[in-house]
Amino acid sequence: MSNDRSSAQTIGKITVNSARPGGWLVDLLLLGALWGSSFLFMRIGAAEFGALPTAGVRVMIATLVLLPLMVLRGQGPELVRHWKAVLLIGVSNSAIPFALFCYALLTINSGLAAVLNAAVPMFGALIAWAWFRERPSGSRIVGLLIGFAGVALLAGHDAGFKEGDRLSGVLAVLACLGACLSYGISANATRRFLTGVPAFATAAGSQLGASLALAIPTWYYWPAQMPSGKAWLAMLAVGVACTGLAYVLFFRLIATAGPSRALTVTFLVPVFAVFYGVIFLGEEVTAWMLMCAAIIACGVALSVGLIRLGRRGRSAPPAR
Repeated sequence: MSNDRSSAQTIGKITVNSARPGGWLVDLLLLGALWGSSFLFMRIGAAEFGALPTAGVRVMIATLVLLPLMVLRGQGPELVRHWKAVLLIGVSNSAIPFALFCYALLTINSGLAAVLNAAVPMFGALIAWAWFRERPSGSRIVGLLIGFAGVALLAGHDAGFKEGDRLSGVLAVLACLGACLSYGISANATRRFLTGVPAFATAAGSQLGASLALAIPTWYYWPAQMPSGKAWLAMLAVGVACTGLAYVLFFRLIATAGPSRALTVTFLVPVFAVFYGVIFLGEEVTAWMLMCAAIIACGVALSVGLIRLGRRGRSAPPAR
């Protein structure tokens, strides 16, 4: 094969093209910045809207952003064809984890929530092991153990907890882990039931399913006092930018860099989230949080196969 041609492969209906070796880095940083800020906006919104209405408003706004994009790309028939699976996955991929994170952010700092969110690939690997019988390699098993050890150390310490009783902090951490588990289930369910379904149909349909699931809880728990303009702006930001546009960016990143590189955004999200929390919310970052975050990052890298233990393979000759 000629080296003048860029390599490409098809994943589902997404074509992976590495013709822009530097462009995907920009997309990766932007996506990390967007998803990192979602914890900031969810915390601001949850303080006035409450957990369930915050999650509900977020997915409803995202639906309004993504549905027109899906229609413009002519993917509406695909959503109709796979509507049951898409809507149900929307519940596990958005409705449940968004609500759990919003609940957690009433008690813990946004940076701590984002660090716990970095455990999502580990849960995905565990679900794949149980569901698809994909036994992980020795390196990945070590990574799972290291990652969950980091989570346990982080959860067993008060660093990142807001003022309140200890039980509330533990429940908040468990809520974050429940959200990670839900993400892991939905990722594997997408692989099982929606392989080959166009990206925008999946994204828009999943947000629609989440909106339907959260519609009644959002109405029932709507705050008696109308939230402030600041809270509404936070909801617009998290719905339009951190959910709607971030999905578009994420699928473009998969197309230009491939799924393995896109997965590395997991390491950037906590960095941006901690930075935003310190600058805009005055949150404290402790040495314990940073140490646990580093342990979790190492565990994630091993558990998803980004790095491996053992003998080094032969290095490939440099591209010319």
